[in-house]
Amino acid sequence: MAKAVQKITLSASSDIPFNKLALSQSNVRRLKAGVSIEDLAEDIARRGLLQSLNVRPVLDAEGAETGQFEIPAGGRRYRALERLVKEKRLSKTALIPCIVRTPDVEVSAEEDSLAENVQRVALHPLDQFRAFKALRDQGASEEEIAARFFVPPTVVKQRLRLAAVSEKLLDVYAEDGMLLEQLMAFTVTTDHARQEQVWEALQQSYNKEPYLIRRQLTESAVRASDRRARFVGLESYEAAGGVVQRDLFEEDNGGWLEDVALLDRLATGKLASDAQKIAEEGWKWIEVAIDFRYGHASHLRQLDGVTLELTLEEQTTFDTLTAEQARLEAEYGNAAELPDEIDARLGEIETALAAFENRPVRYEPAEIACAGVLVSIDADGHLAIDRGYVRPEDEPSIQASGEDLAEGETRRAGGATSATTDVQCAVITIGGGESDDDDDSDDAIKPLPGRLVGELTAHRTLALRDAVANNPQVALTVLLHKLCLDTFQHGAPGACLEASVRHVFFPVQAADLKDSPSAMAVAERHETRKAELPRDDDALWDWLAALDDTRRAALLAHCVSFGVNALYEKGDRYGGPGVSAHGVQQRIVRADRLARAVGLDMVEAGWRPTVDNYLGRVTKPRILEAVREARGAQAAQLIDHLKKAEMAKEAERLLHGTGWLPEPLRLVDSGDVSDTPTGTVEALPAFLADGEGREAATDDVDPHPIAAE
Repeated sequence: MAKAVQKITLSASSDIPFNKLALSQSNVRRLKAGVSIEDLAEDIARRGLLQSLNVRPVLDAEGAETGQFEIPAGGRRYRALERLVKEKRLSKTALIPCIVRTPDVEVSAEEDSLAENVQRVALHPLDQFRAFKALRDQGASEEEIAARFFVPPTVVKQRLRLAAVSEKLLDVYAEDGMLLEQLMAFTVTTDHARQEQVWEALQQSYNKEPYLIRRQLTESAVRASDRRARFVGLESYEAAGGVVQRDLFEEDNGGWLEDVALLDRLATGKLASDAQKIAEEGWKWIEVAIDFRYGHASHLRQLDGVTLELTLEEQTTFDTLTAEQARLEAEYGNAAELPDEIDARLGEIETALAAFENRPVRYEPAEIACAGVLVSIDADGHLAIDRGYVRPEDEPSIQASGEDLAEGETRRAGGATSATTDVQCAVITIGGGESDDDDDSDDAIKPLPGRLVGELTAHRTLALRDAVANNPQVALTVLLHKLCLDTFQHGAPGACLEASVRHVFFPVQAADLKDSPSAMAVAERHETRKAELPRDDDALWDWLAALDDTRRAALLAHCVSFGVNALYEKGDRYGGPGVSAHGVQQRIVRADRLARAVGLDMVEAGWRPTVDNYLGRVTKPRILEAVREARGAQAAQLIDHLKKAEMAKEAERLLHGTGWLPEPLRLVDSGDVSDTPTGTVEALPAFLADGEGREAATDDVDPHPIAAE
């Protein structure tokens, strides 16, 4: 006959008056943790006691029950009930639900207390997110949920945002296939399809960092700090139906604006409206763009005009503000910290005084009739108006007859002519006259953007410096070469070495330049050399004189390397103070020769193509060309159907470890080019030919192009 299984007997439950209960010394919890006693008391007051107390009867010396009970498990709940009793919100004889352990139970009170605290499992974060969402669906506000669970409203908003992520991704997180930090990154957008698309794409990448997720989810959006967003205003953008993405888990500086096309339309419309008002002044033309490139007006002549003096009222206001500013600064000059109201007032005064610095300029009517205005948005998102520019084709004819000049004088004197009495209709160009054609509209290999070439050659210059510093023989040759040019050819233009030695800096550089292996090698060597040198001038001379030839050559090479200049920059075609276009060509050719002399290899120098430093900055045909050169035509065909952003990412993966370099970073194998002051320099390479200063990729043509109307 089978042996009967012994049945388990559970401890009985009983309602015991509060004044019959007391804390047990067997409770293992000694330190405060979790929700405070005050918050727990408020929670019990709202919803009642959700979990009974675990108690044991108190026995007298003879082992008989005294009617009192001690609590080995449930001490915090008891403390919360005790607080309610002291506040007269709970009767001291109120019946408290308890689980009563019998005196003869084998398990000790300490074990019960430990088991209750150790064996309970904390709620999975996803369960909490979904529970908060369920409460919200039931009609509770974020503030009400926060009050019920004693957390800030921000925490509730974060939990609700996490619960709103795609269910597919939430399931991945529930199965520990995703970190909480990664899930948090997905909350920057509510587009579930885009969330899932990015997650699937990340499965093919070794890099799944949260920052990369945020960047990919917002790559088609515009930051709220963008000049367009500041100019239009978030309220106007949202009023027009635009959506703003916000990151509740990291500082997002106002978030991202999703609808870039809408933002551009609003910015264009506002600029066009302002341009129409300016047109009433009588200008011949007005050019409008969100942002003009550096040097956009370099080919235009700017009218002098006459700056208008302050009116009596304006002068009085200016003097009053200046006096108040001086008084406040004198009064609080020694204060460790300015009071908030004083700090705010000084800020207001500075803003008001700054407005007086930009005085209106008056131009002659005849000048206005042949000149124009540049209208754009400045870096702070304010309207920027630059008046008084004359195009070359609008310049007055040099062969103007005396009769024409006399007529002009009559007009300026107030003669009744149509040139001064009628306001001409200005020709308004939206988009700054720049083409907005898609750079990927055809398969042509266009020249690289000038800014990108500048960044690439900055990398090359730094690597070349490191190589020259490690080759004293070449350093001595290039130094002697430069000195001979200066001595016998009176400083031939376009040198690739400043022999002063003047440290050449990089006005255009990529974000990763300072962390490149070349930069770190140069910095480390420089600090080592600097620590060796005596600071006193005489001591330095004696120290140098005592060096052996090897150490002297190494120090010379290091110093000479700081003058290496292999930078590409837009040459001045009009004989200005900067380097000429011919000089830039000479510099590039001589830098190639120097690179050959030291055997420069940019792959060994640590450069590799990425989306940020190259692939995302060029046209699709150039991306495919790079993959084709490095991996073959078949590899290029695998990605030729992708959109540019996805193509660039996949190309980065395909090019990794291949040693492929763009043209500006390659070691040129051609022979030396003779250096003569008037000699002809070989043509620029294909990546710079056909328009040295022209930008080829849309991200460099105009940061925010506007379609012409």
